[in-house]
This record gives sequence, structure tokens and C-alpha cells, in this order.
Amino acid sequence: MPRMTLAVIVGNRDFFPDVLVAEARRDLLKLFCELEIDAVMLDEQATKLGAVETWSEAKRCADLLAENRRRIDGVLVSLPNFGDEKGVADALKLAGLDLPVLVQAYPDDLDRLSVERRRDAFCGKISVCNNLRQFGIPYSLTAEHTVHPLSTEFRRDLIAFLAECRVVRGMRRARIGAVGARPNAFNTTRYSEKLLEQSGISVSTIDLSEIFGKAGRIADDDPRVKEKIAEIAGYANAAQVPGSALTRMAKLAVVLLSWMEANDLDASAIQCWNSMQENFGVNVCTVMSMMSERLMPSACEVDIAGVVAMYALQLASGRPSALVDWNNNYGGDRNKCVLFHCGNWARSFLPDVQIGTAPILGSTLGEQNTYGALSGRTPAGPITFARVSTDDSHGRIRAYVGEGRFTDDPLATFGSRAVVEVPALQKLMRYICKNGFEHHAAMNGSRCARTLASALETYIGWEVYQHEPEQQLD
Repeated sequence: MPRMTLAVIVGNRDFFPDVLVAEARRDLLKLFCELEIDAVMLDEQATKLGAVETWSEAKRCADLLAENRRRIDGVLVSLPNFGDEKGVADALKLAGLDLPVLVQAYPDDLDRLSVERRRDAFCGKISVCNNLRQFGIPYSLTAEHTVHPLSTEFRRDLIAFLAECRVVRGMRRARIGAVGARPNAFNTTRYSEKLLEQSGISVSTIDLSEIFGKAGRIADDDPRVKEKIAEIAGYANAAQVPGSALTRMAKLAVVLLSWMEANDLDASAIQCWNSMQENFGVNVCTVMSMMSERLMPSACEVDIAGVVAMYALQLASGRPSALVDWNNNYGGDRNKCVLFHCGNWARSFLPDVQIGTAPILGSTLGEQNTYGALSGRTPAGPITFARVSTDDSHGRIRAYVGEGRFTDDPLATFGSRAVVEVPALQKLMRYICKNGFEHHAAMNGSRCARTLASALETYIGWEVYQHEPEQQLD
């Protein structure tokens, strides 16, 4: 992932020992060096100790942040002592960054509560947060109320905060491609472009006829086609796929990727049936899988809101995402179910991946027209799932997130598939149904639900349900 930059505001109150501020700067710069984070912070000559307390210091800090706004991903507020809540809030208000803010406070040592080492940051953090709330500045918190920057706990906090920053920056400028119209039978993939645009997410569209027309005009021996055929064959076992189908898949890939590059698109959602099979004679699943694996997530059935969730998960984790159906119960186990799609999951989910046909679509569209579907089983591991939905009736965007785990329980079926265990799954299913969410969800092989929920709710302003049953998985 690209190197990230955080602005650092060190709060101070002048009747606390200066040494605490100096130590904090050293601690933070040491940690940033270890994590390869660039820092934008006042130097020790710009203000007293390079900290922020007074109005004039807040102005200097704000000027520095404003000058570097294009490179700053988020802001860390560090309180080595009580700090000055007005100074911190004023600096953020004047800078006008509108970026994620993490508030960290140093812990006091029980045997060092003398005037020479007393911090009172436990109390100061409450005051800073109170002022940020008054100023309308959203912020994030560390897991523990006070935490030392060089502790393992804060390292985890900071890594999670960097993920929040990636989600916020990425979502506020996301560009999504809609390829074709949604399948007529799927009202469930309806969405509001206008609501997404209000959150910074733009949608570009293209008709399938344009894709088919451009692909049809590419010669079979075009070097780009040959290169894509080789790439497909290297990506997954294609031994069962006729050469003519591989050629059509390669042409689709050339046209789709060219269109996405020309429009600077981050992700796509494609009408994967039934025009694709009837008019071009293949499934586009393999091409979509390859894009998702390259961190260009692609969703089926023109599920734009679904691919938005895929992209958000990817930003949070740095790993590929996939779109799935909450598809089947797993016998009588109330906390397990089967995830399924006919076959476009990224290869990261399918170590045994093979390119074949889609038996369900093939039953009506002709199985010979469905080459390109992927088959494979996701092995045991972590999962974070998410769904985004535009609630047009109420003019808002809603989402849910949660975690569970993939299992190796027996599963005799076809397609891209997995068995998952989610604590209190029945509660989650009731929530999904009661609130009218779609049957699609995005999944990611990571644990990032809390980070994603915080980013989407705190900074993007969506209504987010985080599924957190009382009993957690190990």
C-alpha cells in the first residue's frame, strides 16, 4: 500500500512539565519511522516545543496543515498532558481539512504523580473531545482511554486508524463503472446514483451493446487478445474451456479494462446475465475475478451498491473482496450458512480455482454459452462482511458490517462457494430481512468490521449497524 501521511497536533498546557511534550514528539517520530508513516507537524522552533496551546500557535499549526492538505490522510492529536482543548479544536477548525482525527492521551504512572511528571491527560482527553464535538469535528478514539504511543495497543490503534483514513479518502472520490442495465428480474440491485454522489461516489455508465460492438471488432490475432488469453490461462485452470470462448473472454477484458482506464474507474458492476450469454456466448466471471484480484473490485448483476461495499472493505484491509449471496442454511447449525455465486470471486478466495461453466444459468441459456464461470472452495480463515444500500425513500445510505470465519465443513456443490460461521447468525438474518437489505453482501478475508463501521458512520455519515454478538469467535 502507498506510504501515508498524518498531521500531528501535540496538545500542551504550560503549567505541565516541558519534558513531557519533548518525550511525546520523540515517541511519535520513532513510531512513525517504524510504521513508515510521514508526519506533518510543527517543529520545535515554530511554537513552544512544537506543541499547540494558544490562539497564535493554533493559527501557525492550521497554516502548516493547510499548506500540506493534499498529502495529509488524517490527523493524530496527541496529549502528553492535559493539553489545551481550545488550541487543538481551533487548529483543526482553521485548517479545514475535513479528514479523520484520532485522539490519543498518555497514561499517568501511579508512582509518578508528582508535579514533575503528572500528566492529567486522562481528563484532558475528555475536554478535547468535548470541544471537537462543539466544533462539529468528527473524531476517532483509541481502544483504551489512555495509551502510550510505543505500546503494542497503540500500534494496533494507529494501524486501524490508517485504514479508516484509506476508506474515507477512497470513498469520497470513488469512481464506479456500471456496465449494462441490471437484470430485469433483480429489483434488489436498484440504487440511487444521486445519494451516492452526495457521498462523493460517482457512477459512469456504458451499454453492453457498446462493449460487445468494440469487442467484436477486435481481431482474434490481435496482440492484446493473445496477451489476455495467456493471462487468463495463467490465472486459473482453463483446461476445460474451448479456445473460442477464451478468445471472447479476452476481448471482453481488453474492452472493459480500456474503458475503465480511460475513465479512471476504481471498480465496476456488470450485467453478467443474460445478455452476456445470449449475445456474446460466455460468462464474464473470470474477467471480473481477475479485476477484483488486482484490487479493481467487480460485482455481478450491476450491483453498484454491492461493489461500493466491496471497495470499502478493500480500502480497509488492502485485500481483494468478493460479492456473495447469503445462499443456504448449513444443515441444522443456526450459526453457519453457505455463501455462493456462480463464479466471479477473486482468486485469493479460491486456491483450487478452475474455469468452467455455470450450471444454473446453463439450464436456461445453454451451458455452452456459460464458459468463464469460476469454481472453487474458500478454505478456513477470517471473514468481514458488509452491505451498502441506498434508502431512497428516506434519502439516506445504510450499511451493515460484521465478522465471522470461513470453515472447512463438508460442502458438496459447485460454483464459488464457502461455509461461514457467524455468531448470532439468526439475529443478523432477522436484521437484514427486517430492514429490507439485499440478498447480496460483500466479503473480505480479514477482520476490519470495527474500522469500516467507524469510517462509514463517523466520517462518511452513513447509518451503520455493526453486528456484534455477545460471544465472539476466537
